[in-house]
Amino acid sequence: MSTKTTPEPVRTPGQTRPDAVRLDQVSKVYGRGEGAVIALDRVTVGLRSGSFTAVMGPSGSGKSTFLHCAAGLDAPTSGNVRLGGADVGGLSEAKRTGLRRDRVGFIFQAFNLLPSLTVEQNMSLPLRLAGRRPDRAWSREVVERVGLKSRLKHRPAQLSGGQQQRVAIARALLTHPEVVFADEPTGALDTRTSGDILALLRHVVDTVGQTVVMVTHDPLAAAYADRVLYLADGAVVAADDAPTADTVAERMTHLGA
Repeated sequence: MSTKTTPEPVRTPGQTRPDAVRLDQVSKVYGRGEGAVIALDRVTVGLRSGSFTAVMGPSGSGKSTFLHCAAGLDAPTSGNVRLGGADVGGLSEAKRTGLRRDRVGFIFQAFNLLPSLTVEQNMSLPLRLAGRRPDRAWSREVVERVGLKSRLKHRPAQLSGGQQQRVAIARALLTHPEVVFADEPTGALDTRTSGDILALLRHVVDTVGQTVVMVTHDPLAAAYADRVLYLADGAVVAADDAPTADTVAERMTHLGA
């Protein structure tokens, strides 16, 4: 059992900030008839700009579906999703793809790095695909923050798991996205590396004003967030502001029961 102490992040009051993401009465149903599965059930929630939100819940509670709908990766069956003021559901598939490319960053547990590309090439790939020139000053700053300055010419196979995740985070940040969505970003990492990655996400929220939405199963990870949303049976059933690992673990115990 780790004795890691979660640092108390600097949180600035943000009640009046606009929502970076907003879901209104969002439902997602898979299948039809008696075999239909309700993954999300009329979820209404706003995620403030410049905040760090963790999403938790038991297995099958709808966490990944929530993330995918909020990020525009999946279309809800009903309800509306607004991303940076844009109604995602009202866009064509081409415009929705452009919205995700230009305004959203993704961090996945599997890293999704291309083995034949260097660290530098993997990081800049979304910009290249979008036909955009990198902001050199911002690129240098991101590289410094993720601690990869000496690894830019390496390929993923030459990196540790934590270093690969840092590349994935840098890739997500380089496009200046309005929101970074992270799906279990530390699930495959050891405790020390997980802490470094979470501290980095906390840092970009506090210093850059980035918006981060993270699905996690780990109370220690959730304690880095400003707010924790708890899902059960496809609905948001509770929320904690300024969470601690202990309060999150207790809440999860009750949800599991």
